[in-house]
Amino acid sequence: MKIGFDNDKYIEMQAEHIRDRIAQFGGKLYLEFGGKLFDDYHASRVLPGFEPDSKIRMLKSMVDDVEIVIAINANHIEKSKLRGDLGITYDADVLRLMDIFEGLGFYVGSVVITQYANQPAADAFCRRLDEVGVSHYFHYPIANYPYDIEGIVSENGFGKNEYVETSRPLVVVTAPGPGSGKMATCLSQLYHEYSRGVKAGYAKYETFPIWNLPLKHPVNIAYEAATVDLDDANIIDPFHLEAYGETTVNYNRDVEVFPVLRAMLDKIMGESPYKSPTDMGVNMAGNAIIDDEACREASNREIVRRYFNTAVKVKRTGMGEEEVRRLELLMKQADVNVNICPARPAALAKAHTTGAPAGAMVLPDGSIVTGKTSKLLGAASSLLLNALKTVAEIDDSELIISDDALEPICHLKVDHLGSQNPRLHPNEMLIALSISSADNELAALAIDASEALRGCDAFFSAIIPEADERLYRTLGINVCCEPHYESNQRYHK
Repeated sequence: MKIGFDNDKYIEMQAEHIRDRIAQFGGKLYLEFGGKLFDDYHASRVLPGFEPDSKIRMLKSMVDDVEIVIAINANHIEKSKLRGDLGITYDADVLRLMDIFEGLGFYVGSVVITQYANQPAADAFCRRLDEVGVSHYFHYPIANYPYDIEGIVSENGFGKNEYVETSRPLVVVTAPGPGSGKMATCLSQLYHEYSRGVKAGYAKYETFPIWNLPLKHPVNIAYEAATVDLDDANIIDPFHLEAYGETTVNYNRDVEVFPVLRAMLDKIMGESPYKSPTDMGVNMAGNAIIDDEACREASNREIVRRYFNTAVKVKRTGMGEEEVRRLELLMKQADVNVNICPARPAALAKAHTTGAPAGAMVLPDGSIVTGKTSKLLGAASSLLLNALKTVAEIDDSELIISDDALEPICHLKVDHLGSQNPRLHPNEMLIALSISSADNELAALAIDASEALRGCDAFFSAIIPEADERLYRTLGINVCCEPHYESNQRYHK
């Protein structure tokens, strides 16, 4: 994969820009942090060279000035809302995030329970926070939010919310997911700060869309593809165009809410410091792109990945057909088709030849390796094994998993765990490979080669089990499947 993004330049520029914004407001900034603070794999896929932990590394460079506040909507706690990528509830994720942030050396000041109205589950969560010594504050529903400016910016609006005690110049407000109330938390804090005679400011950090790239740049189209379930759309920022005569890109929700937000800032601060949604942002990612063509190519591949992953979701759940149609339109806008990744035709050809599900992977040097369904290995296991052997430069004729390692696992699955399929999943294959490595140097070489597969693209001729997908993604391999099942069974694990 060609590098298109200078990660070190980005971290340096981004930290400096945030410091400048803190200084602009007299030494106190509430920064609404959208997206993922770490593990931002979407950004690393569309901006090759962007490290998944770049944003947290950037904040790490100013760690002594950073305080993290986590917002969570009480209604999300009550409804046990799940993070789809992790399969855990939002309240559990708050605890997970706190552990991660503190493990990285950050100060997590408190948790804000937004939209609090005595929900029983929220009360139970607060008791959990009390038990582990975490400060928490309540922010309440405000009538006619966000349009009744007079009522919101008053003692009966933001004034009812508990003031969050903070002690550092940069307060990063983050959350387990969208709809958690990050912006309202920041604005409520501004109201209380100004009521106390303390100057402070508000800014927003969203990586995408990248404001200084063209509207239809593949990087920005890939963002629309990633958020197709949210019905977001990239648009030209009309406020920025009017104020400065400069064309910039933002997304529809920020543009739609900006007049209301500006009116709130006018009332809180006396005058809004921003003339446009673009002004509010602090993202410098566009300035760190060093190879535009490499980023275009990577983003086009991501758009097609999103199409296949959504089509598979429809097959699994019966929901999301409108999302698939929107992704088809986005592919037309980007002028890409389903065969942009050469792994797809290779996987389909292998499946046609063998008469069973098959997979293919594009390796770092551009070569393609395939894997077929066999007696003891499924397509995902076979492909992974062949890819490891190839990047480790092990001859294809070498047997690196011994029968002594395979047979006990197959025996356990069929005779003791009730499985009718003796074929090993990728995680089981890796366990067998690890056992073999005890007395087989080639098996050890194959295991050590797994890091070389990070960022590679794999495609399968049929939907593979979700557990197999997770294993591939744990290894950093991008997975797509043809949106149909191997069999006509009604139930699929």
